[in-house]
Amino acid sequence: MGKENLFRSLPSVDQVLNEPSLQPLFSDFNRAFITDCVRDVLEQWRKSINEGKTTDVDKARIIEDVLKSIETKNSYNLKRVVNATGIVVHTNLGRSLLPKALEEHMIDIAFHYNTLEYDPEKGERGSRYSHVEQLLKDFLHVEAAMVVNNNAASVLLALSTLAHDKEVVVSRGELIEIGGSFRIPDVMAQSGAVLREVGTTNRTRESDYVDAINENTALLFKAHTSNYRIIGFTEEVSYEKLVNIGQRYNVPVMVDLGSGVLVDLSAYGLAHEPTVQEVVNSGVDIVTFSGDKLLGGPQAGIIVGKKAYIDAMKHNPLTRALRVDKLCLSMLEGVLKIYQQRWPMESIPTLKMMITPLSLLKERAERLKSMLESVEKLECIVIEVSSEAGGGSLPEQGIPSFGLAIKMEGMSAAEISQALRLNKIPIIARIVDENVVMDMRTISDEELGIIVSALQDMSSHL
Repeated sequence: MGKENLFRSLPSVDQVLNEPSLQPLFSDFNRAFITDCVRDVLEQWRKSINEGKTTDVDKARIIEDVLKSIETKNSYNLKRVVNATGIVVHTNLGRSLLPKALEEHMIDIAFHYNTLEYDPEKGERGSRYSHVEQLLKDFLHVEAAMVVNNNAASVLLALSTLAHDKEVVVSRGELIEIGGSFRIPDVMAQSGAVLREVGTTNRTRESDYVDAINENTALLFKAHTSNYRIIGFTEEVSYEKLVNIGQRYNVPVMVDLGSGVLVDLSAYGLAHEPTVQEVVNSGVDIVTFSGDKLLGGPQAGIIVGKKAYIDAMKHNPLTRALRVDKLCLSMLEGVLKIYQQRWPMESIPTLKMMITPLSLLKERAERLKSMLESVEKLECIVIEVSSEAGGGSLPEQGIPSFGLAIKMEGMSAAEISQALRLNKIPIIARIVDENVVMDMRTISDEELGIIVSALQDMSSHL
């Protein structure tokens, strides 16, 4: 059949819309949406005919394509995945998981009016910061606290408020860049602060800071290099010594901790990360850190420290542009209450995953292997692997773990990995030595069935 006849054989938009099999969809979707899907499908058929790829017009296949189009467009782009990478705080996969205990509260806040900026006692407008500020003040023993939408915003707001058109003294070894090309020098430039570099990449002394202080110095700034380490012939100035310099010359000291942690991880066999409490106790004036990394909460930038400085930040016009919403505040409040009142290592998923015993991870891998025994053409081996904290934290430390290495007859590791990614609930794994490897540290017991179903479906299509 020639192209012209094929084009004439295509049904019209109205003919497709009137098909009986499509009628039930009109109770779920509006007519305009379904019409757009039909037009898109017919246009694809016209393109295929024009390119010589279609030699027959099948109305049943057109209807099937329309149904698939509707299903695809109705699915969410932001969707749940199974994290089988072993990277606990995986930036690309949503970073920290929130505690399950907060699920009901989040739904309550999301689907009802709430006290975001209302004080029921006084019957008047309240402050959104009040929901978490007192918790932070009590737990960290600080004068004041506030929250913005991420830690880059924390740094930007603090610098803009306290150092606009003034100098900020920073060690060259701490001019960090983290994911997404977030660079300290760029943020300083955006804030209007003037960067004053001191020392060298590997060595910065107290005298370097002292020599840089002048009448235009607004801050002494220290950034924790949480996503890399400089080793060998090195020297840096401690928080306490920097505070002493600041007090001597009446210059406030600010520390950007990046991945703020509220528990001493070394007590659980992990590398020591300076806790927020340690930095606060050193006398630092302003500390900024993330809510969604090792703290294990929602995306947020947390600022704690001296009241005079934080009050000034609250009145900066930037604060409104950087403020957090009701869901973030409700979840951060819940996470902070867990730290204050309960057992964070058991209740905060990020922390719990990082310290899960090897014996439990091996048992989980063995159980998954057993569940997959009936899947044809699949070969599984339990292996030792290395997990990561992720999120720019603990850069030098791999965390011993167990995983399942899989191979499937007739498929390469890349093809298996792609098929897993295209599963209804995507499964994100690693490829190691031509094996697809699933690290048990970031896979929950409830997710094993999802993996089994995906591999069964894959095998059945070979």
